[in-house]
Amino acid sequence: MNKKNIHLTAAEIASVWTGYLNDTLAKYILSFMLKHMDDPEIKPVVQHAFDNFTNQIELLEQIFEEENFATPNGFTEKDVNMSAPWLFTDVFCLTYVTHMARIGMITYSGFVAMSTKKEIRDYSIQAIQDMTSLYDHAVKIALEKGINSRPPYIEIPKETNYVNSKKYLSGLNPFSEKRPLNAVEISQLYMNIQTNEMGIKLCLAFAQTSPSKVVQDFMIRGRNISQKHIKMFVDNLMKDDLGAPQLPDVAVSDSTTQTFSDKLMMHHMSLLMSAGIGNYATAAAASQRLDLAANYERLSMEVAKLAKSGVDIMIDNNWLEQPPGTKNREKLAKNKEKS
Repeated sequence: MNKKNIHLTAAEIASVWTGYLNDTLAKYILSFMLKHMDDPEIKPVVQHAFDNFTNQIELLEQIFEEENFATPNGFTEKDVNMSAPWLFTDVFCLTYVTHMARIGMITYSGFVAMSTKKEIRDYSIQAIQDMTSLYDHAVKIALEKGINSRPPYIEIPKETNYVNSKKYLSGLNPFSEKRPLNAVEISQLYMNIQTNEMGIKLCLAFAQTSPSKVVQDFMIRGRNISQKHIKMFVDNLMKDDLGAPQLPDVAVSDSTTQTFSDKLMMHHMSLLMSAGIGNYATAAAASQRLDLAANYERLSMEVAKLAKSGVDIMIDNNWLEQPPGTKNREKLAKNKEKS
């Protein structure tokens, strides 16, 4: 069969549409970072990220042209003020790239799993390879500079064991003693501390540079929620004498000049919250202590409510680009009858 006769599925349309919005967003944030960076070891990592996203955008634009697919608006140079003062430390930029590479690896693997057409699979597989290479590069530089944050250490197992009591799953009763955390649960708590730390710094940067009171208030709400979630995760680690993670200095400057458009900042927070809800769902499924799973589910609802208020702001200001969708067949039939 001629490949031009193979139409894109709904999943493939969703993949390339979502990919274009996320890739153009990342490109213009990274372009601003590159302008102000000084560290000769970190800057090549950010350049690596910028080149990856630029190449992915070009691949997507080729797909849109071949498929006669209306190119999404996404984000452009109009969404970044390249003349704005320095906003992020170089260490923040490295941590940001590492975080976005993690999100990318998860996102693009989902695109591959949903795609059957070769061109879409090729794009998604190439994107996974790009994000994997970027993550490896970022972690390598962080290790060399001594600024990589590691999860807590625990004893290496010397023998294998089986769970011999259903009490292993308990934890909801506040009056009963909870068993110590296992390695899977520790890793999930630690990862969610990391992601929320990144969210806090971005919320602060966006709040202080946005001219909109509504956007400022939304970002501060996001910061407060992330702080509360981090405290809960750290408390769980501290109860087992694991200690709080030592995270690198990812500070932002005191600039109040608008650096990114409100549309870009709100979309970015939407992206991070979607990833965060996904992380919490994974953590809930992986955690065998029921109190941890219940906490993740409750915190997910809190993030979902914040995300909903963010979507409302975007709709009110015409910042939310509508995803491609199917037609309302009943409405089409009724309109035809009227004509």
